[in-house]
Amino acid sequence: MWGRGGNMSDAGESIEAIRKEWGRRLLILGHHYQRDGVLAHADSIGDSLELARRAAVEKEAERIMFCGVHFMAESADILTAPHQTVYMPEPNAGCPMANMAHLSQVKAAWEMLQGVCGGEWIPVVYVNSSAEIKAFCGVHGGSACTSSNAGKVFDWVFSQGKRVFFLPDEHLGMNTASDLDVPVERVAVLDPKAENGGLDRADVDRAKVVVWRGFCITHTRFTPEHVKSARHNWPQAKVIVHPECPRDVTRLADAHGSTSRIISFVEEAAAGSTVVIGTEVNLVERLARQHSGRVVVKALAPSVCRNMNMTSEKSLQHVMETWPIANVVRVPAQTAVDACSALDRMLAL
Repeated sequence: MWGRGGNMSDAGESIEAIRKEWGRRLLILGHHYQRDGVLAHADSIGDSLELARRAAVEKEAERIMFCGVHFMAESADILTAPHQTVYMPEPNAGCPMANMAHLSQVKAAWEMLQGVCGGEWIPVVYVNSSAEIKAFCGVHGGSACTSSNAGKVFDWVFSQGKRVFFLPDEHLGMNTASDLDVPVERVAVLDPKAENGGLDRADVDRAKVVVWRGFCITHTRFTPEHVKSARHNWPQAKVIVHPECPRDVTRLADAHGSTSRIISFVEEAAAGSTVVIGTEVNLVERLARQHSGRVVVKALAPSVCRNMNMTSEKSLQHVMETWPIANVVRVPAQTAVDACSALDRMLAL
């Protein structure tokens, strides 16, 4: 936002002028992984569902600018009213993990599971997924979840005597099952590229949880060696990682949790302590600056989300000056209704 000498950039001045002109009719939302220059213009900063819910509450906002990736803007469109329009500065900013679950593959996997243990499964979908996959779960009586409440949603399934079909993130599914003391031999990984998901009847019969083989590129860059190196370099440090990291990483860390949990972990850390974080580097570096002088914050390893970093002040300025239809995110009506069912079940918990 600021140029050399403390002067606001030309793009920043244009964005702020438009914000002033639109007032409460415009809402700019920024995910934690966005660059500082973009977040400087955000009315609200948070995780994906938190921001989507903020958009739904701000009824005066006719235009909502979502600075994040595509599935997040879809969630905002699902939850907002018809008079509100959701835009993205970079409509091509997608989520590789969300794109790892295609509806045709999910339907085939569901039919296979039903064929082995019909009526015993409830689908659970991570909010980091496409609207059509959320809709599939909604139609089949399933629920959405976040990295914060996945355990609660899994327990909701288990309380009904059912089994979890979790998608699209293998690692959040594995970590959640482990947190709930589900034996590792009762968690099966379904590979959508393999015949019958790479599972035989015994695998399915034994499974209490089946997880989809999808992953976050940003969080699977972290390895056990990174944790061991952090222990060597900062013996007194506490290590916290995101639950999208592989299970062998989360089990070596002192804690694992959602973005909000990571932020609160740093805020609650004792003065003078060191916290090593395994998540997207923009957030880690921001926390390091915010808590400089009180807590030392280190990155477990630098890991950048390329799609999050597509958004810039320039792209934000362009859309706000021209409002092109190509940047509008609109979920088909029936898909939105079905996806909202999965979100509503989660919120009801």
